[in-house]
Amino acid sequence: MYESYYGLSGKPFQLRPDPHFFFGSKGHKRAMAYLEYGLSQGEGFIVVTGEVGAGKTTLVRNLFNHLPSEQIVAAHIVNTHLDPDDTLRMVVAGFGLPYEGASKTDLLTRLEQFLRICDQQNKRALLVIDEAQNLNPKTVEELRMLSNFQTDDKSLLQTFLLGQPEFRTTLHSPGMQQLRQRVIASYHLGPMDATETRAYVEHRLATVGWKGDPSFDDGAYAAIFAHTGGIPRKTNTLCDRLLLMGYLEELHNFTAQHVNEVIADIADEFKLPESGPGSADDADISANLGALQSLDQRALDNAQTERRVSAEILDERMMRLEKSIVSVLSILKKIVATPGGMPAAGTQATNHTTDQPE
Repeated sequence: MYESYYGLSGKPFQLRPDPHFFFGSKGHKRAMAYLEYGLSQGEGFIVVTGEVGAGKTTLVRNLFNHLPSEQIVAAHIVNTHLDPDDTLRMVVAGFGLPYEGASKTDLLTRLEQFLRICDQQNKRALLVIDEAQNLNPKTVEELRMLSNFQTDDKSLLQTFLLGQPEFRTTLHSPGMQQLRQRVIASYHLGPMDATETRAYVEHRLATVGWKGDPSFDDGAYAAIFAHTGGIPRKTNTLCDRLLLMGYLEELHNFTAQHVNEVIADIADEFKLPESGPGSADDADISANLGALQSLDQRALDNAQTERRVSAEILDERMMRLEKSIVSVLSILKKIVATPGGMPAAGTQATNHTTDQPE
């Protein structure tokens, strides 16, 4: 979309790891030196750690890009949430060997035969495990066991372990001593500094034919670094959106304000639905609370009414009882006062006339 607007031959800030865009920062050059040294040894494990998006996979692919393909046979595994047996199947499948329905013994036999054939053809078998921080200790131990395939003078399989910083915790746990003894090179890939981040942006643009359009002032580069912290993937995401905004608004020079606008847009896209006053969710919640309060009030009113009615009924009954008691007492008095124990003739039991004879 914006490529043709700015006269670029392709997307400079794609997220897919591409060795064509490899940028040799100080950290990446140092990591590359460790990888090359490790490969020259032809055995053991090479460990590269770094933050998410630091460029670990791009680093390894760039290394492969500089090696004769006829000398390296590589298997790349990125799904590491696996148990040891499934990991072995992934390794076998990664080298293009049949694995379906095979027992563990069959898988190991096929893999060993394949590795020996590679050796006879003067090829090196390389296993690359991405996202190594997800490996559980049993799976790591299974990978270590694969390094036991060897001839009298050399190992038949070499392994790269790429992971986030927490993989180093796994590596230094008590049960990993045998693996640590087989690590011949290890490097932690850190972020780029501000100067390298600027050079990185310009390098990727130049790779697709950038001739200075669009331009970035010093404030824009500072804002890019402040947001991304020198992490390549975050830099790619931000700059890709920045160029898209430039295309939509017909911009040819980016300032810190433009960068910050894009940062704000990206932040808004990842916000949770608003829950403040006036939001749809808040309206729903308020309506529900209002309904609950209304129900509670009705229930309270009903309960109060029932109590009031019950009290009124009880009061009425008490009044009737009191009247009955008064009447009974009056009759008893008359009975006691009349000779013979009976009321005088013509005297009503329920009235209050005197008990004197006429």
